Amino acid sequence: MTNQATLERPALSPGKTTQARPDPITLEVVRNKLEGIANEMESTLLRSSFSPIVKEGLDASASLFTTAGESLAQACAVPIHLATLIPIVETILREYPLDTMRDGDIYIMNDPYLGGTHLPDIALVAPVFVDGRVIALSATMTHHQDVGGMTPGSIPTNATEIYQEGIRIPPLKLFEAGEINQTLVSLLRLNVRIPDTFMGDINAQIAACRIGARRLVELTSVYDVALLETVFAALLAHSEALTRAQLDTIPAGVYRYADWLDNDGIDLEQRVRIEVAVTVGNGAMHVDFTGTSPQLRGPFNCVKSGSQAAAYFAVRALTDPEIPTNAGCFRPVSLHLPKGTLVNPEEPAPVGSRTATIKRITGCILGAFKEALPDKVPADSAGVLLALAFGGKQADGKSYVVGELITGGSGASRRCDGVDVVETDASNCMNLPVEALELEAPIRVNRLELRADSGGAGTFRGGLGLVKEFELLGGSAIFTHRGERHYCPAQGSAGGGSGACEHSVIVRASGQVEEIPSKLVVDLHKGDRVIVQTPGGGGYGDPAGRDPQAVRADIADGKLSVEQATALYGISG
Repeated sequence: MTNQATLERPALSPGKTTQARPDPITLEVVRNKLEGIANEMESTLLRSSFSPIVKEGLDASASLFTTAGESLAQACAVPIHLATLIPIVETILREYPLDTMRDGDIYIMNDPYLGGTHLPDIALVAPVFVDGRVIALSATMTHHQDVGGMTPGSIPTNATEIYQEGIRIPPLKLFEAGEINQTLVSLLRLNVRIPDTFMGDINAQIAACRIGARRLVELTSVYDVALLETVFAALLAHSEALTRAQLDTIPAGVYRYADWLDNDGIDLEQRVRIEVAVTVGNGAMHVDFTGTSPQLRGPFNCVKSGSQAAAYFAVRALTDPEIPTNAGCFRPVSLHLPKGTLVNPEEPAPVGSRTATIKRITGCILGAFKEALPDKVPADSAGVLLALAFGGKQADGKSYVVGELITGGSGASRRCDGVDVVETDASNCMNLPVEALELEAPIRVNRLELRADSGGAGTFRGGLGLVKEFELLGGSAIFTHRGERHYCPAQGSAGGGSGACEHSVIVRASGQVEEIPSKLVVDLHKGDRVIVQTPGGGGYGDPAGRDPQAVRADIADGKLSVEQATALYGISG
């Protein structure tokens, strides 16, 4: 029998689905397809890029957006990138309205004061056309190993204005109707130290954007465009409703926390305060940064996009992880960012080292809920991404620039120990394998091991940091060390102890030892060694409550010395 609903349905091309209101099954099928597209874009980025920081360190991200500039689906990638793509897409749409876009256009930008984050993070955005109109946008962001500026690797810790940090790219057309802008490419190549690697990574971004566009167009052969646009809106509304419901489970009130950065890279003895007051109520979260330090001379300022990224990560960490991540999750979040402060600096303040600040902001927002949500919020994590950059010449005279991203331990929780050497707090990169580093530069890694005694003591121990030793085998190199937690350790919770501070030194070929005061740009020469020891996470609970067997296991595994076991836990082995 043919029912009336079937009779009233409009004629379709074979295999295409349309309906006035999408059913739950269609919503889930399309959602999973969109997330699959974003992850395929990410895979394309990682497999096609030239630089080790992307193909090994995974420092790149991909996302799909609605025509209104709201994030629709995200790859499993770097939260900072995924959130800072949002204001970048908004800027592109403002500069290039939808009705001016043409099929084959691809836009490029990185300027932090127009919506970007820091200069090495370059975004590409491509409109997706179906039947002559834009139905969505495909976007990628990659951390480029070098974008010029005063030091190789483009993360100078001693910059005092953004002009020293590299090339600034406003919203421009890299491709127009499928034709590449060769003038722009020539300009970009001339301003970076490793142009072939740079363009290799740009080409990977182009490929990823095009994969995203192609897969979305293929989706319209199954689902009518009008239906898809209805699905897009429904998915965002659903995530918003779920997020607001989760926020309503947090006791209404104002929650406060403060933490410190070591310094701004210029005044090495001046600590930098980050303070948050987070107001929760009526299904919304507002983050006020009043009390945070004024903007800095050095490059640890964080433009609005980065502060926003920290808050967006925090709301996802505080709510149900099963909620699909899209712009709906972020609609309940608002921020007060006092102008001229660390979290909303005025141009031309340098911002190249903003990752350290974003991670500390994130830790503060989460830390504010330690008492209200003890089952969800652990002790402070080390919350560092120790960035190292080496730049010089190979024996054949060819320039090299390599970077290394190193982490510390996470904070312990009321249920378990912290995780050793893991990314936390809005970043999600991988370590650079020893072999990959040694292939790219005349550097040998002499040692790589867990750092004993670095996790904060507690009923549950904080995660450990690591020890890594680099030796320059030939010539000279400019070395950048962007560290944190040299002076301000990760705090424990519920009576737990603080994690160990970071500690780095240069051992010259002569045997002379030079302490690194958190941030440094310096020359290295053949035979010089750099030894870094990253910080540990905070402990949770009274150390007296720790299971003696867990202490003995830590001793046996080399994670805890007998001396510390005796001093902290009263156990000698």
